[in-house]
Amino acid sequence: MSESATTSPVVPPTKQALTRARIHRCAMQLTQGRGLDGWTMEDLAGAAEVSRRTLFNYFSSKVDAVLGAVGSPIRRRDEVAADAFATFVAGGPSGYLVDDLAVLARPILAGEDFDQQTVALRRSVLTCSNRLMEAVHEHFEQTADDIVALILQREGDGFGEDRAHLMVRLLVAVFDSSMRAYLAAEDPTETDLVDLFVDHLRVAGELLGRTSRPA
Repeated sequence: MSESATTSPVVPPTKQALTRARIHRCAMQLTQGRGLDGWTMEDLAGAAEVSRRTLFNYFSSKVDAVLGAVGSPIRRRDEVAADAFATFVAGGPSGYLVDDLAVLARPILAGEDFDQQTVALRRSVLTCSNRLMEAVHEHFEQTADDIVALILQREGDGFGEDRAHLMVRLLVAVFDSSMRAYLAAEDPTETDLVDLFVDHLRVAGELLGRTSRPA
């Protein structure tokens, strides 16, 4: 993998991002302890130490608060992410599709609260309710469709929508593998989830290249 494919801007979280992450974590903890229907938005405001008005500035419902995000990350672009997406669509930064998809991981995941405890909590909580699982599926499909659209903008319609969807499914499998490795890390403070994803993506490419015959 080229050096340029492993580098991307690292921006410290804003006060708003930290508040959002705190509310999200409290919503997951309440759900783990009481179930999704066992707490109210007032309970969440108290747990997160924010006013009800502030809470609704971040999340409009309990499901949104537990998910921790509203809509596809590609659609709620900040300036740094928008620049990264524009670079990708233009064919950069390296010119290699898989490497450049790896670069997109950081802006796509920006604002997510990734530490070992939170990741483990999220994986546990999001499967405890049919409403949450349906919302996760909808969120995933929206994000997947947006990544497919970026790929087709970059590569052209000749690339094929089916191939673009297959690429996204492969990326999801690689991300799940990197997530498992992150949760198993002895010292997660020295492990970056996005860096693990990039490493696993490189290994997946090597494995596929070694186990497939030329067409």
